[in-house]
Amino acid sequence: MTQRMILINSPYFISEENLHKVDDWSSVFGNDRPLSLEIGCGTGHFVVECARRNPERNYLAIDIFNRGCFKTCNRVEQAGLTNVRVARAEARFLMAHFLPPDSLSQIFINCPDPWPKKRHRRRRLVNETFLDLARYVLKREGDLYFTSDFEDYAVEVAMRATEHPHFCQARPAPVTLDIEEYPRSKYMRRFLDRNEPIYFVHFHCDKPEGAVLPPPPMEPGFRLLWAVASDL
Repeated sequence: MTQRMILINSPYFISEENLHKVDDWSSVFGNDRPLSLEIGCGTGHFVVECARRNPERNYLAIDIFNRGCFKTCNRVEQAGLTNVRVARAEARFLMAHFLPPDSLSQIFINCPDPWPKKRHRRRRLVNETFLDLARYVLKREGDLYFTSDFEDYAVEVAMRATEHPHFCQARPAPVTLDIEEYPRSKYMRRFLDRNEPIYFVHFHCDKPEGAVLPPPPMEPGFRLLWAVASDL
């Protein structure tokens, strides 16, 4: 069953057409403050809290679902924030085509689809290709945050990041049950209110200082087909 496409008129929404026109993200925000990316913004609770706490930072929140972008834009406007922009995009395609190297200071991924069945796990967002893209767009010592309600997914991400040559562990344990002062999304609160754990992973980008690393090759099949997905 398809959902009705919602027209988003928010001044904080970047349409696909305008996304192609972005040459410099500082011009989008009108300043050159550090830029953070939230992948899968959902209802916008997390990015709004981040932006409220950190007015010295800019935030780009993306979701592949039209409804999530609509709700996030509404929440940003209601909060009176000017340091958030929202775009409907697939994360890996956005990182490969619309974010220059060393353009991000933080990446947040909160409770993405865990694809729990073993035969589906190759569909999980965070894999070696994703980490190569992350080290390409993150500044040196930039932060990669990942959370999941599935322990095995968090452990898998921590293992992949540990084995990656350009990431290093930011905390004593590769997976923890809390990061102090980390905002909770609406989805995360649902589990925590039932006393069910959320697993946190935090790594730094550890690429060589001054190095210009080439963009990684893209795996096929990750571009969001807008015509097919226009009713999401």
